[in-house]
Amino acid sequence: MTGVRPEPASARGDVGAGAGSDLPTSPPARTPAAGPGAGRVLGLASAVTFLAFLDATVVNVAFPDLRRAFPEVSLARLTWVVSAYAVLFAALLAAAGRLADTLGRRALFLGSTLAFTLTSLAASAAPSADLLILARALQGAAAAGMIPAALGLVLTHTPPARRAAALGAWSAAGGLAAAVGPSIGGLLVEWWDWRAIFLVNVPLGLAVAWAAARVVPREPRTGRRLPDPVGTAALAFGIGGVVAGLSQGADWGWTDPKVLALVLGGALAGALALHRSRSHPAPAVDRDLWRDPLFARANIGAVLFGAAMYAWLLSGPSYLIGRWNYSVLQAGFGVTPGAVLAMAGALVVGRRVPARFQWAAVTVGSLFFAANALLLWGWVDDSASYAQIFLPAGLLGGLGIGTVVTALSTTASAGLPPQRFAAGTGLLMTARQLGGALGVAGTAALLTGAGAGAGEHWRGVFLLIALTSLGAAAAGCTMRLSGRTRPGD
Repeated sequence: MTGVRPEPASARGDVGAGAGSDLPTSPPARTPAAGPGAGRVLGLASAVTFLAFLDATVVNVAFPDLRRAFPEVSLARLTWVVSAYAVLFAALLAAAGRLADTLGRRALFLGSTLAFTLTSLAASAAPSADLLILARALQGAAAAGMIPAALGLVLTHTPPARRAAALGAWSAAGGLAAAVGPSIGGLLVEWWDWRAIFLVNVPLGLAVAWAAARVVPREPRTGRRLPDPVGTAALAFGIGGVVAGLSQGADWGWTDPKVLALVLGGALAGALALHRSRSHPAPAVDRDLWRDPLFARANIGAVLFGAAMYAWLLSGPSYLIGRWNYSVLQAGFGVTPGAVLAMAGALVVGRRVPARFQWAAVTVGSLFFAANALLLWGWVDDSASYAQIFLPAGLLGGLGIGTVVTALSTTASAGLPPQRFAAGTGLLMTARQLGGALGVAGTAALLTGAGAGAGEHWRGVFLLIALTSLGAAAAGCTMRLSGRTRPGD
């Protein structure tokens, strides 16, 4: 099997050479040797990734229980139990990636995992909706720290020839969690109540933190400065403002002053962060990363596919509930076959697809995902059974998710030096979350005011998914046109 072979930083004139690169002066890290340690690090990283993405979707099915627990709280306010996590998660990913490369991935991994565990415990014990929302916001912030630190550890401790396979396993964990969240949440709520969906994280988080402290080797100090605090805060507020505005647009109204203030204020804050990063010695955003054409194009693909994927993760179960009158638990199990195929697709792409063909995996996987949406678009008004329509569509969608997410991660990291793995991961995940916010906002706008039988509204949603998937396929083709292949790939 052929893996990804990052070029040495010294051989790459386009990365690490500009203002603010802040590269360490120590010798380059040695190439990690194959061994059981790499496998254990991958297992721990996959575990926290599963937990982080599980908590992004598992709460949706608990809304009936939450409304009964807090009857005095409006539905719009209660939706912030979901939105607070998503907003903080997206807002802090890029900053967390920079911190991981500065403070050390092991330190951020351990600290974020313990923080995620404690905030999960706080959410499970929250006596009021306001405290629950606060706990969820802090939980999202902790999850943002776990993801780039986890993937940074995987890329650092895995030999180059095995990185693509490791990325496949890591991506499979995240994709599986996002897809099976509704079914796991439904089971926990049915067996106990809404508090169980948070409490289950506590023993798992403690076990991962304990194992990581024993397994993950300590890292030498990088000697790098902490990222610009003003730029980091501006970046977090910028991304958080845009995501919050897009998330609430359908409920508040797209011309509502609060929505406009969040989106425009977020855009201005993001622009400030980018401006400060041009000349700051320790920038909040490592702009040099985007000088790598593969990395830049992978980020474009992540935005487009993120829009399609998150629109599907929201609309798929909702379609089964709204159109076919499935229960929440039935809908959760209805999307599970696609989740299983997503995991299989991620593993196959990581293990079997050479680095020089990852662009093709992005393109083909995106076309699979577009076919999933077009199949449902063509049969919105049909009374066909689950096995005839939704199951094959869901399998195509699951295969697309596993293929594209893995290939984008592999492509984005292919040209990055090890000391920038976490920062690059944070930016790629931020791009995907921003795309996801756009996709969810578009889905909510199309379904606002739609009744259970409003076929044309559903057609619009599936067309949105298809078009953004086709855009991601086109982005995959541009990765091939960059001509960045390496000897032996």
